[in-house]
Amino acid sequence: MLARNSDLNWQAKFNRKFNYPWVFLNDEPFSTDFKRRVSVLTDADVSFGLVPHEHWVQPDWIDEGRAQEGRNKLVRQGVIYGGNYRNMCRFNSGFFFRHELLTPYKWYWRVEPDVRYYCDLDYDPFLFMEDHDKIYGFTISMPEWEPTIPSLWSTVKNFVAEYPQYVSPDNSMDFLSDNAGDSYNMCHFWSNFEIADMDFWRGEAYTKFFEYLENTGGFYYERWGDAPVHSIAAALFTRKDQIHFFKDIGYKHAEFAHCPQGKQWREGHCSCDPNDNFDYAQNSCLRHFMRLHD
Repeated sequence: MLARNSDLNWQAKFNRKFNYPWVFLNDEPFSTDFKRRVSVLTDADVSFGLVPHEHWVQPDWIDEGRAQEGRNKLVRQGVIYGGNYRNMCRFNSGFFFRHELLTPYKWYWRVEPDVRYYCDLDYDPFLFMEDHDKIYGFTISMPEWEPTIPSLWSTVKNFVAEYPQYVSPDNSMDFLSDNAGDSYNMCHFWSNFEIADMDFWRGEAYTKFFEYLENTGGFYYERWGDAPVHSIAAALFTRKDQIHFFKDIGYKHAEFAHCPQGKQWREGHCSCDPNDNFDYAQNSCLRHFMRLHD
């Protein structure tokens, strides 16, 4: 499991049955007290890692004046986290799966701070993904803030034009675009929950894609998030049947929640309110995903 300073609610709802190892990563050393508190909450193996400096800080070749103006512009526009957030977005887009503590693993479940899991999960989602040839799993999808990624889609289109061999013939473009790829509808899978195959991120297509994005400086001149970057890559470079909606996993972060419905709510002993469910809210992108399979 890839985690930051989480309260380990996920441990009680799922991992007490399976005891998968935890990997905590941070850009500064974890305190002895934090490590001690984590150790009493799980019997699973726990590793604490430091993010390499070069994977977390702004590269020297970035024009800081231009980057500063980009940050100031988003702050003036009132965009949440407009002045920061970039190092984490770049790290999660291109580097976490290369960390030495994660190289032994193929699958990960991303667990972020301030998230809640509401349902008991009695099956192993990693085995489900493996057995059904899945690559990426999500619970919530929504639009990205357009001012944070004004040039991302044109960059993606340029990449696809140069490297068409990486695009899956049975891709999920209709999740990303309402006009066959001419423009981006901003839909993405909310990446604070991810169950995915790190070998996909490590593969040739995504490596080329990330390097292409990185070389533009868009992570710093704008604020390209790992959610749209991961989502665009998964949607274009995999088959649409390789992306999975975990509708039976009750999950909440900030004010956005996915609560299983009906039989799945009952069988999962879910503690969430079925009415507190973002799935088909006006600004949810789930309907875009579901239409892939109509």
